[in-house]
Amino acid sequence: MSSQLRHERVVVVGAGPCGLAIARQLAHEQKVDALVLDRATAPVSTWRGRYDGFRLNTCGYWSHLPGQPIPRRYGRWPKRDDMVDYFDSYVRRQQLRLGLGVTVTRIDRDDDRWQITTDGESYTADAVVIATGNYHTPALPAWPGMEGYTGELLHSADYRNPWPFAGRDVLVVGVGNSATDIALQLSDGVAGRVRLAVRTPPHLVPRSAAGIPVDAFSAALRRLPVPVLDHAAALASRLWFGDLTSAGLPAPRRGIYRALLDDGSIPTLGDELVPQIKAGRIEVVAAVEAFDGDGIVLADGQTIRPEVVIGATGYRHGLEPLVGHLGVLDEEGAPVVNGLPSAAPGLWFAGYDEPLIGPLQSFRLQAGPVAEDVAGFLVAA
Repeated sequence: MSSQLRHERVVVVGAGPCGLAIARQLAHEQKVDALVLDRATAPVSTWRGRYDGFRLNTCGYWSHLPGQPIPRRYGRWPKRDDMVDYFDSYVRRQQLRLGLGVTVTRIDRDDDRWQITTDGESYTADAVVIATGNYHTPALPAWPGMEGYTGELLHSADYRNPWPFAGRDVLVVGVGNSATDIALQLSDGVAGRVRLAVRTPPHLVPRSAAGIPVDAFSAALRRLPVPVLDHAAALASRLWFGDLTSAGLPAPRRGIYRALLDDGSIPTLGDELVPQIKAGRIEVVAAVEAFDGDGIVLADGQTIRPEVVIGATGYRHGLEPLVGHLGVLDEEGAPVVNGLPSAAPGLWFAGYDEPLIGPLQSFRLQAGPVAEDVAGFLVAA
């Protein structure tokens, strides 16, 4: 059966930043020409679909992929279109080989090779790297009664700009950076009322401190013991933003790094959010518990009636159809192993962590070791 399929030495599944970085390191550092497959018709499709006004939360100076810096003209925090231009240039200049508009549906072991089944031509490969990322499938919680909600309900992945919601009463569910960005856009004289439903208070950090991007300190801070880092961050947050308990955002119970290690909860930028909350332009309310007709029942028993609910409630990895039968995923559908070592002989996952240093810098640092490990496997096989 394998002899009838097109064979590649290495197939990378996912043409997002992590997949591109690994393909680049394979080609330029290991002299291995990998084929990168992606269901979208253009690379980094998730970035292309981000909302208007999106900008990088980490400094562009160290958020580049290996072998090619982000142009300084894009500024300290590049915008969405800047990053898309950068990634397009990266594919061209690094001469990466892409197979776009190809949906990989299943990966199986076939003797000493991997078989990659797609919605078109299928492949065999000596090695496979899966890098489809943390933002594969938008997910809304299974709130009771949501099917009968008479208002408008959408996921943040479908939000583009605030203007369709001008003058309307909007509830944004979530308190990550996407949720707060959307709430900020809506509260800037566009929506009639903006509320932010919060289940777990976030760790708030500034975009910069004393003119220095706060992520400049991340690489050094992550070497500290977890309790020390958690305590220092809590004190700093209190100094920067004050006590927000009366505004509905008490201090988180878990420390900033413990929350990141336990469940991937990344900090939320608070520079613009906190003033809007203190001014009453964004109201913090309790978590959503259920839908009831045109009403939303909150965890504190209150019922509110927004016209629109925008759920910035995260994504699923969507890996179960692909590799769920291989025993390489945990109970939540995430890879058991991210990066090194390989999850199985000739099979790697990459880009599924939520690092304190920011994902793009993590992808750059991870790409070289993964590519080297792949190349070593090819030599030994």
